[in-house]
Amino acid sequence: MTPQNRRKKATYLSDYEPTPFAIDHTDLRFALGSEVTDVTAELTMRRRADAAQNARLEFDGDELVLVSLEIDGKPLAEKDYSATPDKLTIYDLPASGDFKLTIGTRVNPKANKQLMGLYRSGSAYCTQCEAEGFRRITYFYDRPDVLSTFTVRIEADAHEAPFMLSNGNMLEQGVLDAADMPSGAKRHYAVWHDPFPKPSYLFALVAGDLACVEDSFTTQSGRAVKLQIFVEHGNEGKCDYAMDALKRSMRWDEERFGREYDLDIFMIVAVSDFNMGAMENKGLNVFNDKYVLTDPETATDVDYYGVERVIAHEYFHNWTGNRITCREWFQLCLKEGLTVYRDQEFSADMRSAPVQRIGDVRSLIARQFPEDQGPLAHPVRPDVYEEIDNFYTATIYNKGAELVRMLATILGQDGFRKGMDLYFERHDGDATTIEAFLACFQEANETDLTNFSHWYHQPGTPVVNVDEIKHDDGSRLLTVSQRFSELPHFTEDRPALTIPLVFGYVGPDGQDVPVAGSNGETDMMLLTEQAQDFKFDNVPSDARLSVNRNFSAPIVLEQNQEPEDQVFIAEFDTDPFNRWQAVQNLAMNSLTATNAAILAREKPEPPLPLVTALRSVLANDALDSSFKAQCFQLPSHQAVAEAVGAGFDPDAIANAKAYINAYVALGLEQEMTTFYEKALTPNDTTTDAANAARRALMNAVLKLLVASDKPEHAALAVTQTMSAKNMTDRMGALSALCLQGRTERAEPLVAMYEQFDSNGLVMDKWLGLQAVTNSDETLDTVRALLHDPVFSMENPNRVRSLIGGFASNFQQFNRMDGSGYQFLARQVGALDEQNPQIAARLLEGLRSWRNLEPLRRNFARLALEKLRDQSGLSSNVSDITNRLLGDS
Repeated sequence: MTPQNRRKKATYLSDYEPTPFAIDHTDLRFALGSEVTDVTAELTMRRRADAAQNARLEFDGDELVLVSLEIDGKPLAEKDYSATPDKLTIYDLPASGDFKLTIGTRVNPKANKQLMGLYRSGSAYCTQCEAEGFRRITYFYDRPDVLSTFTVRIEADAHEAPFMLSNGNMLEQGVLDAADMPSGAKRHYAVWHDPFPKPSYLFALVAGDLACVEDSFTTQSGRAVKLQIFVEHGNEGKCDYAMDALKRSMRWDEERFGREYDLDIFMIVAVSDFNMGAMENKGLNVFNDKYVLTDPETATDVDYYGVERVIAHEYFHNWTGNRITCREWFQLCLKEGLTVYRDQEFSADMRSAPVQRIGDVRSLIARQFPEDQGPLAHPVRPDVYEEIDNFYTATIYNKGAELVRMLATILGQDGFRKGMDLYFERHDGDATTIEAFLACFQEANETDLTNFSHWYHQPGTPVVNVDEIKHDDGSRLLTVSQRFSELPHFTEDRPALTIPLVFGYVGPDGQDVPVAGSNGETDMMLLTEQAQDFKFDNVPSDARLSVNRNFSAPIVLEQNQEPEDQVFIAEFDTDPFNRWQAVQNLAMNSLTATNAAILAREKPEPPLPLVTALRSVLANDALDSSFKAQCFQLPSHQAVAEAVGAGFDPDAIANAKAYINAYVALGLEQEMTTFYEKALTPNDTTTDAANAARRALMNAVLKLLVASDKPEHAALAVTQTMSAKNMTDRMGALSALCLQGRTERAEPLVAMYEQFDSNGLVMDKWLGLQAVTNSDETLDTVRALLHDPVFSMENPNRVRSLIGGFASNFQQFNRMDGSGYQFLARQVGALDEQNPQIAARLLEGLRSWRNLEPLRRNFARLALEKLRDQSGLSSNVSDITNRLLGDS
């Protein structure tokens, strides 16, 4: 680390203390201007009963300019305070408990390229305050445990900002008196009030010339709620699905969790410049426009799903995040993990539950498992952080959701609902903790969750081994043990975890065989010790064990099964998840064995059991097409690398993947071609679930056919992408060509650009396709696209698509000469100057660098060290870089 780097002092959970003062009410006044916005904050302050009489008031800031400062209407003398752009300290405070503090600050929205605080997105004013963005607007206790009611007055040019929005309900609006307006200007105002106390990170303001799509919702108690979605003019026709998803989310939360919406209006604003997917600000959700705008011509089926899920997620935060929030950021999983679980359950009810579960686990394994085993590993409830923006991770969100799901599995849905009801009742209006959350489930179910709580406090993915012994008397003995892989930076003792393993025995007729343990018939083993034995009687000798059904615990499962047993499970298991998992196991075994054979310069064994399993899946008309599509998506290059472990060779893995893909494609060529020809519907513009499932399988099949390297299959993809009337089929075929580096991709890419170059969301797809193309020319292409008119380093979506997309390109990013690593480090360093948050997240591409073979590992290390030593590096990028390198 160089001394020029702007690293923050570490924050520790053990140091938590409440603030000495509370802010009971916050009055904000904004005089909006593109380059000069004046903000006046009048804060109703209260000294807490246990605060020291001489306590100072210390507020957070970030690049702020202080204009004025008053207490109870009297300006403060300079000796009574100190102000820097990052902190305001007031020394001399009234001896009485309550006082009014008025702070005037000035900010420049146009110059704010961090997209945190108040900034411009296109012609609109917009805010993003989570996690620590409010301090870029005014000095404040910018932390989750300080809850305040807000009244907000916004003043702006009426032509520039016809709509002026904030949290809560609108109290009034009007035109400013002519005496208050500059000559020739026409300014107006709007006043909003949020009656629910909230932390500063949930504050929101949007003002601009936007189009509004309006609807309404009647709650279960009969209240009418106005629903509004604000978008750029011309996009009004792309909001129907988002509005429908919002109404379904509101109804579902009433029916599933008994949660009713509490304001008179709910608003969503879609902006094109946004660091996150969306933000749950109370009553005024601000969204990345990719999670609002849809139509068949420009959005894929995956986009529709993303809109539905993110709309639901942010709406569900109204109770799990807003009404009940976090005491401090160490409790982030309390709102994010819990709300991810809720949106997963919603999506499962809206769509295919098995496919939803498979998709959730795919995401967990692809992103969280590697994170949990590498230098960025951290507990679901961490105890230290340097930069909180870097802890919006798959561990917090995805693994956090899995812990909630395990609670529901252990307690049952009725017991889980009782715990949630008590949580809502007890903590409404609180900033609370994981301990308080778990206490509600303990009390409501009269159980002890002390052992379960260990899941929250240690990093790493448990490995569970299941060893089965068959006895002549028809009983089965299962010896189940748990362990963790070693993490060098985590040396604490690891207590045994509570691990629910849902299981069953599948008979030869494909039906579950009832089994009884010592406590009667059961379908779950509850592992609470390092090793336990479970005995089950009267199990037929030809019944196969199916364990960790529906992925009941986020573990790596070790189980000795012969390939024929896995083929049987894939064909007959009553648990859809384990049917899919059996296919994945067969594929992964073949991929790792082929990788080893390539490295040993031996001839690989053909993946015959995998072909047999996939043939049975494709031929089974009783299976949903979306489920079949999941089965035909074989493990990714990165998943194989994680399975291979230390010293993996990207080229060998890529060759192994190519061999297996081609063998499967040729082995099932006739069946897949026949299916493809029947499934193809060139003029399709439907958006219903059945057709989405058909398209998913059709495009999964096409991707494998193109992987066979036969020109006639590449020609099918060209024809499909050029004639497709929907974006799903266009992207499905074009991605198949790009992933194989086929030269036939050129014409469809040009056609896509010419048709959609003015549509940013489609251009994200176009940029992403070229970033993931497997071709020796890809890095040069990506470098050139940095200067294309459709790309902007100031737009996070473009950055994620092009630079982030390239970092996910397994073969081309991991080039043997290290140029891929050097490119990423340079782009991160350049982006860090304007948007440190997005820059830091791009480094996820190097999270597994330590497991590379020596030559590439050295190149990756050199790239990271050069980035680490860059002068003026932000705390965001410095934190991640040092953790990747092991320099804490």
